[in-house]
Amino acid sequence: MDGRAEDPELARCKELALQMTSTAENSTLDWPTAYGYIEDIGDGRGYTGGLVGFCSGTGDMLALLRRYAERAPDNPLAPYLEALTAIMAAPYSRRPKLSHRLLDPGFVPAWRAAADDPAFRQAQRELRDEVYWDPALEAARADGVGPLGLAIYYDVSVNHGPGEDRESFGGILETARAACPTPAAGGDEARYLATVVDARAAVLKEWGDLQPDGRVAAHRALLATGNLRLAPPVSWSMYGDRFTVPA
Repeated sequence: MDGRAEDPELARCKELALQMTSTAENSTLDWPTAYGYIEDIGDGRGYTGGLVGFCSGTGDMLALLRRYAERAPDNPLAPYLEALTAIMAAPYSRRPKLSHRLLDPGFVPAWRAAADDPAFRQAQRELRDEVYWDPALEAARADGVGPLGLAIYYDVSVNHGPGEDRESFGGILETARAACPTPAAGGDEARYLATVVDARAAVLKEWGDLQPDGRVAAHRALLATGNLRLAPPVSWSMYGDRFTVPA
């Protein structure tokens, strides 16, 4: 019960997308091993944890813990709900330090303990799908892109977060759509997806996070193969590591 899609082709596409993003987030194809992941990676978002990097400084971690508490009120992370609420009430720039001041030292071991709870795992999968996967799937269908496009959309959704500002998922897509017609509008799929990747790369460059061997490079390499359907085997490199999903 890992929350995988039921339709066979959608299940294949979703699994590939989850695996690709997992190699960027956690350096593994085995995304279900990330339920217990938790650390401060120094990106200004406080603690990052779980399947898609829920953050103490951006609000999705608080949403996750609230949902978990609805299912299991006495869970190991319930004592930290008040602290997370206070962190989110503070100005954005103060949240990283507040995350340590209000959550240390017990938060990290509590998260890891909760990771074995099926209710916590279910809450992570549900929020991943509601906040990141479902919007990516809806946009991919509307724009007429296939499996590789869907995987790119999902990765942008996770990495940049929901929203319509130019640095977020919706804004990046709008930038690309304004520059190149989507397949649904009669455009060339590969050219349009390259425009999406370029729009995303521009944002990452502004953030100081455009890595030469990271997410953008991986997507550009996959586009260069012409395998827009992601027919197996599918191989890519991420931060110096090589990954393959066999046929």
